[in-house]
Amino acid sequence: MTDKLTVSVLGTGIMGAAMARNLMKAGHTVRAWNRSRAKAEPLAADGAHVASSPAEAVQGADVVLTMLYDGPVTLQVMREAAPALRPGAAWMQSTTAGIEAVAELAAFADEHGLVFYDAPVLGTRQPAEAGQLTVLAAGPKDGRAAVVPVFEAVGAHTVWSGDDGAAAGATRLKLVANSWVLAATAATGEVLALAQALGVDPQNFFDLIAGGPLDMGYLRAKAGLVLDGRLTPAQFAVGTAEKDARLIVRAGETHGVRLDVAAASAERFARAAAQGHADEDMAAAYFASFDEEPAS
Repeated sequence: MTDKLTVSVLGTGIMGAAMARNLMKAGHTVRAWNRSRAKAEPLAADGAHVASSPAEAVQGADVVLTMLYDGPVTLQVMREAAPALRPGAAWMQSTTAGIEAVAELAAFADEHGLVFYDAPVLGTRQPAEAGQLTVLAAGPKDGRAAVVPVFEAVGAHTVWSGDDGAAAGATRLKLVANSWVLAATAATGEVLALAQALGVDPQNFFDLIAGGPLDMGYLRAKAGLVLDGRLTPAQFAVGTAEKDARLIVRAGETHGVRLDVAAASAERFARAAAQGHADEDMAAAYFASFDEEPAS
């Protein structure tokens, strides 16, 4: 295995496109595909081969990287790619797919002779563009030489969660991390909404908690997006946040845990999406607190 690989990137949205660019910066050959070709076309200027189908994209690939919407979409795309998949190729599955879906994807990999790595990433648009994601990985030690260069190109560090990708150890950790991120995002929106309703200047709240245990950089960053009207381009979209929140709720239910905050967050994201904010940053869940668009 050489240091320079041919990597097929299936899914070139916010995260996938940034990951593809960082792979090319690291010297790897990238073959990219997206269902909406317009989202993949800009990568051609950076040197990627933009494919017309998943099967075309995976031809000759050492590593297949999937960064798609959810588990069912990923399985469908890989079925479309199946005729051209090379047995022995590594599959870095980075979609936040849910525990049951990862097991199905791992079974597909086994059927087609792929070396499967459950490898979701932690981070949003900015760290993705900077190659500073955290890769949460689980998969066999034999074969890691193929995926570690990919991990290093897209991320700042890798956290290994076991040797069996089918067990979804990395996805389990990602769901736990996202449960905190989404709860904090929803709480940020409610703080701003309540402040507006009560006539409180949000800055007075920030000054109140400054430097203490209640202060948090993430709170200030997400609040700033709302207060400054910088919800596009999204760092992580409302629609995707809703999907992840429902995966978290489902994981809890399956394992006998009731997650009221995650369930409420899912409903907030759903309301914001219905109000027209689905493609905006997930901080736009703020708008779910109002029956009508609040005055600026």
